[in-house]
Amino acid sequence: MPLTDSFSATAFEAPDPLVVPDAARDPRFAGFSHVREGVIAAYLGVPLVVFDGSPVGVLFASSRAARPWSDNDVALLRQLGDAVATELELAALAKEFEAHRLRFELAIDAAQIGSFDWDLGTGRLVWDDRLVSLFGYDRTTFDETIEAFRARIHPSDADRTMRALQTAVDTCGEYEAEFRIVLPTGETRWIAGRGRALAGDDGAAVRLVGAGFDTTSRRQADARVSRVLEAMSAAFFSLDREWRFSYVNREAVQLLQLRREDLLGSSIWELFPAAVGSDFEVQYRGAVESGEERVFEAYYPAPLNAWYEIRASPSPDGLSVYFLDITERRAADERARRGAERLAVIADVASAVSDALGETRGEQEAVQRLTRAVVPVLGDWVIASLVGEDGQLHDVASWHRDPELREAAARYARLRLAALQSTAPIVEALRSGQAMVVADVPAAVGNSLPPGEVSDAFRQLAPRTAVALSLQARGRTVGALSIYRGADRPIADADDIATAREVADRVALALDNSRLYDQQRRLAEDLQRSLLTAPPEPDHAEIVVRYRPAMRAAEVGGDWYDAFLQPSGATMVVIGDVVGHDTAAAAAMGQLRGMLRGIAYREGPGPAAVLTELDAAIQGLGMGTMATAAIARVEQTPEERAAGLTRLRWSNAGHPPPLLMHRDGRIEPLAASRAELMLGVDPTAHRTDSVVTVERGATLLLYTDGLVEGRDLPLDEGIARLRSALAELAGEPLSVLCDEVIERLRPAGLQDDIALVAIRLHREDRPRPAEAGPQQVPDLVDPAAPGH
Repeated sequence: MPLTDSFSATAFEAPDPLVVPDAARDPRFAGFSHVREGVIAAYLGVPLVVFDGSPVGVLFASSRAARPWSDNDVALLRQLGDAVATELELAALAKEFEAHRLRFELAIDAAQIGSFDWDLGTGRLVWDDRLVSLFGYDRTTFDETIEAFRARIHPSDADRTMRALQTAVDTCGEYEAEFRIVLPTGETRWIAGRGRALAGDDGAAVRLVGAGFDTTSRRQADARVSRVLEAMSAAFFSLDREWRFSYVNREAVQLLQLRREDLLGSSIWELFPAAVGSDFEVQYRGAVESGEERVFEAYYPAPLNAWYEIRASPSPDGLSVYFLDITERRAADERARRGAERLAVIADVASAVSDALGETRGEQEAVQRLTRAVVPVLGDWVIASLVGEDGQLHDVASWHRDPELREAAARYARLRLAALQSTAPIVEALRSGQAMVVADVPAAVGNSLPPGEVSDAFRQLAPRTAVALSLQARGRTVGALSIYRGADRPIADADDIATAREVADRVALALDNSRLYDQQRRLAEDLQRSLLTAPPEPDHAEIVVRYRPAMRAAEVGGDWYDAFLQPSGATMVVIGDVVGHDTAAAAAMGQLRGMLRGIAYREGPGPAAVLTELDAAIQGLGMGTMATAAIARVEQTPEERAAGLTRLRWSNAGHPPPLLMHRDGRIEPLAASRAELMLGVDPTAHRTDSVVTVERGATLLLYTDGLVEGRDLPLDEGIARLRSALAELAGEPLSVLCDEVIERLRPAGLQDDIALVAIRLHREDRPRPAEAGPQQVPDLVDPAAPGH
């Protein structure tokens, strides 16, 4: 029934007996089904409370007729309830005890453990059936004496086992022994016995009770494991919970360099004191404390002087340790690592030096990067030297692995050459071209240094060994390299020296290439500049020209500019770019520039006519040259001059469009609706003149593609950036404008050579300077004349 309809549920939760004389009149229970059905009219109930105070049930009496319950009734039911609760608790305990007993007996049976009880007063030795069977007796043959026990023990184990029994009796302590027994069949079994002596009133032992069990299977398994451990190539030992060696295999005996009998039973910390506080102790104790396996590598110093790979596994008995001697492997790994580092040094040096030379940061920056690349792999500190234009050796860079000693290294590099004797290792290296290995730098160099700042710096740096190498390429000495090591590092071996030699050879070749290339570059640049002349100084305009060679290598020769006056007085400005970047391009540029000047000056033709005749000359003379060019001519009639107006007539042969900046700051590209062919492709190509009228103060800029195009700059984007720069620089003097344009568009250096010519019309007429020569009158040009 529902608990809400139950008298006993109410009594179960009540702290005192539930007394109900007349349930029908009690509003708490009148609605209960048993009351309505006449089953219960009166009720008396008490909760059954066990020892820990918990209710486990209810004992109640009920009547079909209403009746009073006296105090004696309540007391009697209380007594009965206490008795019932006690019986219930005892029954539960008995049931639990029986379950425990059954489990214990099952465990004893499963473990095949037998028990014994030796009465020391009577000498009677009582065994249970299990122990009788283990020793090969039966109830008729076992006479319950200690002699019967001893008779079965293997002769080699008898004295030891009996001493263990006697010790337990004498000390009234514990007995533990493992021994062999010989059965009547001749079979040998292993038995483990454990027990405790019980004392009498006088404190002396009166009984010895305990158990014994067969450990033959475990012993056989241990023997098999031992055979496996002895046969394997890995070393193994086990430690008990007191850190004593309990087992060591053959390989462990060999690696630990001690006899097996000296190891077994001894403390690992006493036999190997260097392990205390080292990774060995930290990892071993950590494995035991955490219960987790630890795998690590560690070094043990002399007398073992070896690296080990160790796997330490905790167990209930202590710690099992597998280990391998990996000294050779570590040495091989170290050799491989150092080899990789040396290869990386060679690659880093080649890259750093090439980048520095390619970025035109100079030889000193290149060798400074060299010094940083070789430290610390090849040495603790290094000094790099270069042969200067004066033919003398100069220390130009140094580096130390310790930041606090870099200033001392730089000071020593600044002073050492003047203080060294002619027999110094660096001098011998330069003289012989061979690497000089110095085993004792203080003896070879330090002792001969004069007292003062240089010797103070030397002592502060404290070098022990060194390698000195000359930097030679193509039979020319370009510098030297001195690599030093302190007393804590071994002298450079053959691999180190070979690496240093490779580094020195590569650096020397790069430096020699750079010097040869720089010579060629200066030659080409001088040739280029010799072909370009200063601009004229007309009355009506200012002309500024600029030429910048490429920053990388000898890529000069193709770009040119020109500005000159025609016989009519008109000013011609020209920009051009020959295909190619070498001295051949420079020579071709000189030819084209000269022919263009001759054609333009001869009859005063317009820009398109000049380009047409130049194209024909390229083919007719068999030059085999291609080029782009743009020409602009400044024209003006007297009426235009009076009105402050000027016409620009221009033509373009495949060149980037000139930019015209009007007086009001508006910028206009001079570009035809359709681009015309570059020079040297088709001499019959049609070329046209275009004309634009401008006011005084206008500026025209003609430039080559190196200003607006490169690997990092698309042409359209470059022209857009040029227009933006012109707009910002509109108010600057023309020379400043030209310099700033180059700086803004190419702040990181030029990838290609650049030529530009700019012409700015004066805002008003001004007197002609005397040094400019006789005045030319530009207003004689008839725009309707042929060729104009």
